[in-house]
Amino acid sequence: MEKASEGLLDPDNLHEVSVDPVSPQDAMTEAEQEELREELNKLEEEVATLRQVLGAKELHIAEIKRKLGVGPIGELRQNLTKGWQDMQSTNAYKKTQETLSQAGQKTTAALGTVSSAISRKLGDMKTRSISYASMRQSISMPVMRNSPTFKSFEERVENTVYNLKSKVVAPSPTGGTFEEVLNSTANASRESGGGN
Repeated sequence: MEKASEGLLDPDNLHEVSVDPVSPQDAMTEAEQEELREELNKLEEEVATLRQVLGAKELHIAEIKRKLGVGPIGELRQNLTKGWQDMQSTNAYKKTQETLSQAGQKTTAALGTVSSAISRKLGDMKTRSISYASMRQSISMPVMRNSPTFKSFEERVENTVYNLKSKVVAPSPTGGTFEEVLNSTANASRESGGGN
């Protein structure tokens, strides 16, 4: 088997094969070749002229932008704005926005339910008498409700619910993730209760 493969590589068995049996020059007359050379030269000159014109127009654009005060940062801003507008017009963005809007509405409804439940519980605590004898002797519910600690807690709960509702119902113009909304609400709660 090794001898058979050696026979294939033997220089006597290798023959020159022309890849292009008919060259393009053989198929054309001398006049046709000359005509093609002239056309090629003409096209190359046109391309060179167009490059010069394009270069001059690019310089003119740069000069106009410089006079208008449009620099690289302004161009970047325009490109980003256009990209943002293009993205907002896509179906994926519209579907995501719709889904987030629905989630916001559901969150608002849930927060409203939690808020009313808390208010109801606080109201119940106010109207009910406390069954523990020691608490009954030491402090009454109206006194506790008017205490600074209780008022501070009540204000924090109300502020937190209000802030969450306002962030979910009317998101800020800069947008923001759900985490950012929660963080800003927590910060607002700390600030409102930080003085106590």
